[in-house]
Amino acid sequence: MSVSIVIGGQFGSEGKGKVARFFASKIGASTVVRVGGTNSGHTVINSNGEPVIFRILPTAAIDRNAVCVLPAGSYLDVGILFEEIARSGIDPSMVKIHPNAAVITDEQVKREQTYALSTRIGSTCSGTGAAVGMRVMRETGFLQAKDVEILKPFICDTVDYLRAEIRNGKEVLIEGTQGYGLSNLHSEYYPYATSRDTSAAGFLSETGLSPFDVKTIVMVIRAFPIRVAGNSGELPNEITWDKVTELAKSQSPIVEYTSVTKRVRRVGRFDAGIVNKTIIANQPNQIVLNHLDYIADDTVGIGHERQDFINDVQRSINSPIDYIGLGPDVIF
Repeated sequence: MSVSIVIGGQFGSEGKGKVARFFASKIGASTVVRVGGTNSGHTVINSNGEPVIFRILPTAAIDRNAVCVLPAGSYLDVGILFEEIARSGIDPSMVKIHPNAAVITDEQVKREQTYALSTRIGSTCSGTGAAVGMRVMRETGFLQAKDVEILKPFICDTVDYLRAEIRNGKEVLIEGTQGYGLSNLHSEYYPYATSRDTSAAGFLSETGLSPFDVKTIVMVIRAFPIRVAGNSGELPNEITWDKVTELAKSQSPIVEYTSVTKRVRRVGRFDAGIVNKTIIANQPNQIVLNHLDYIADDTVGIGHERQDFINDVQRSINSPIDYIGLGPDVIF
């Protein structure tokens, strides 16, 4: 019937994994798509209340009721893929991989380490960027899923599969990665950017579907935006996690670690600048504001202080907030 795309409105870690799972359930998606590479992790809470991080599979895999598609624009680490299939408990027959999806090699990981990308631009050095570069340069040694024997049971023309799903009136959800502020094409902070475009149009292109298929674009933002640790580029209104803890009036220290490198994230106060650029380029028709629990409020849920914050955000981006996120697994 239609396609929904989940995008990040800042610099990543906005809670897209939680939101993608929520919307997949809400619309009854028959198929969920994850684009990009292993350089970002999306976290969801499982039935035991434990956090689970997915770097390749869509987060809705944890519910095991939708087909998981890894399209031509995916960059796969085979070991991580099989670990995630086992950890989610999803039947392997429900995972479909386009033959042209890239497969990350040890050589590509080492190449990024040799370039010192971690210290230069805060890269996760997952090999994703090197694989993108090899694909563009058509280098010998660039691997695709169709070249890897162990992946052959998963190979499927995912464009044909997704087209059939849409033709049959099914809902498809695309789980984008990272944030628009990290787009290799559009970020004003290049080279402190990722290796790909991170717009809704870029994610759709990696999936192989038409713009006419898209009905909903969900932009996810957070109350206190983050950037990864190290020399990762400008973060407007940067503060410390001690300040966040103070503002939240939390009895316990608040601090976040990146899901891939496990390093302490940088954090800043909400800034409308990048969010407004994301809105201009992507035209979202649903907006989710996460991490509202970092705003102190004596009332459980949405009380006076949190509502004031929401109102300020809405005025600064000239758009309504449609959903609120509190904690790791609450959206309403």
